[in-house]
Amino acid sequence: MQAVVLVGGEGTRLRPLTLTQPKPAIPLVDRPFIRFIVDWLARHGIDEVVMACGFRAADLRSALGDALPGGPTITYVEEDEPLGTAGPVRLAAERGLLGERFMVLNGDVLSDLDLTALQRQHAETAAAASLALYSIEDPSHYGLVRRRADGEVLGFLEKPEPGQIDTDEVNAGAYVLERAVLELIPSGRPVSIEREIFPRLVGRGLYGRRLDGYWMDIGTPERYLQASWDILEGRVETELPGEGGPFVAEGAEVDEGARLAERAVVRTGARVAAGAAVAESVLLERCRVEADAEVRGSILAAGVAVGARARIGGGSVIGAGARIESEAAVAAGSRVEPGEVVAAGAVAP
Repeated sequence: MQAVVLVGGEGTRLRPLTLTQPKPAIPLVDRPFIRFIVDWLARHGIDEVVMACGFRAADLRSALGDALPGGPTITYVEEDEPLGTAGPVRLAAERGLLGERFMVLNGDVLSDLDLTALQRQHAETAAAASLALYSIEDPSHYGLVRRRADGEVLGFLEKPEPGQIDTDEVNAGAYVLERAVLELIPSGRPVSIEREIFPRLVGRGLYGRRLDGYWMDIGTPERYLQASWDILEGRVETELPGEGGPFVAEGAEVDEGARLAERAVVRTGARVAAGAAVAESVLLERCRVEADAEVRGSILAAGVAVGARARIGGGSVIGAGARIESEAAVAAGSRVEPGEVVAAGAVAP
């Protein structure tokens, strides 16, 4: 079975990380984030994956390649301009890459939902399209999906007022589609599958199935960090890089005198010196944290240098190749651009 993964977005909420690397290629613990999606699909019978790319497509191809050992083959379709969430599916079909039944998934979600159960219900109901649904504790910021007990979708409610909420089920961004649905997607222009296509299918074979498990959109720094800890602590069904944290990759160096919290990721080529403290933070490739520096609740992109006795406050994101000089301070919630220098004694906003 085939799956189209929508990975064409620019990842603006994760800037400055995504100014130098596409979001799907950003490492999440021990592998590029997109690998978690491909591994998830492989566990549910997907043997061909089509990556619908746009922003920095070459970087994504470099990070993932054309196949995984023992896993699905990977093909890339690149948009010349953004085509929304349905346009890339039509484009993949026009390139001859899709059969009579296939899956479509948003490329910014870490999940272990049971896609096999969704495929099974789709076949049993002879549906035109089937949506994975997920229960959200506070659904007020999501589009709700109303359905019958047998799964038939009755309608959608976008970002409802409190008094309108009569279900906690939201669209989880994973679908099974029949090829006939492609006839509803105009060619050559941006099309939203959620707002333009699915509403037209209500009463015409649109079904949903509630799936339990783990589901998180990793599109913000806070969620990216939480997803990292959830992987380390075994909350996501996936091959774990170890037992719990911290995660220190092969080729990373952490001095015996450094203080590394359980919730920490140190990627290949990174170095943490004696007396330095790293907690609730991710250090990507080739980062350096010098003696007695402190990094808390932050993400450091590849090649960031943190000088001795410097401080980085929680919720900060430091762009690739930035330099935080000795005794400088980065205030909580800051964004430091790629290559930027925060001078000694300065305080970054």
